[in-house]
Amino acid sequence: MVRFENVGLRYGNGPEVLHDVSLSLAPGSYHFLVGASGAGKSSLLSLLYLARRPTRGLIQMFDHDIAAVPRDQMPTLRRKIGVVFQDYHLLDHLSALENVALPLRVAGNDRGKIRDHVIELLEWVGLGDKLDVRPPALSGGEKQRVAVARAVIARPKLLLADEPTGNLDDTIGERLMRLFEELNRLGTTLVVATHNNNLPVRFPHPVLRLEDGELHPVANQGGGRHAVSTAS
Repeated sequence: MVRFENVGLRYGNGPEVLHDVSLSLAPGSYHFLVGASGAGKSSLLSLLYLARRPTRGLIQMFDHDIAAVPRDQMPTLRRKIGVVFQDYHLLDHLSALENVALPLRVAGNDRGKIRDHVIELLEWVGLGDKLDVRPPALSGGEKQRVAVARAVIARPKLLLADEPTGNLDDTIGERLMRLFEELNRLGTTLVVATHNNNLPVRFPHPVLRLEDGELHPVANQGGGRHAVSTAS
């Protein structure tokens, strides 16, 4: 589903923040992305959700060479990707329900079915009493749950999560990780960036470690369903 070959990324005329990153993610795989602050995790995620194109190297996603995809076709590819941003990226003028419904509306789903589906998911993440509340009136943890619900509502082919449990208590964090596990069983490919060293232990999947812009595989910690090949 995803292949990087010798990918480098720099911002403007600055030094490279990613160096010769090569990886291959199989469909239906699940990976944790770890590394110290400043190691390049957010930059790698930005390439994976097609917010940026690499400075050099090859990126292939969904059988497309990203460098050759016309700009007007990029939104179609992005709709196959769900993203949980660390700073939420919610629309403050929309309610929690309306924020979560956006991916389904963009895809042209029936409005009645959208509402039922969204309400069910928001109730599952503990926000059934916040359906009509707008983001400015939500706590950080509540915003995080809305962001997660929006990212998973359309069952994306690829789900990217940047510190998805960072603002959540243990009970809700566990519930969200179980939701990710279920999506993975249904075929979604996941990449979860985290500072929480316990997550790869409790949910044993292959680990990718970024150090100073270089990607290193870490020994599988207990049997993720699919392997990842990397070179750096």
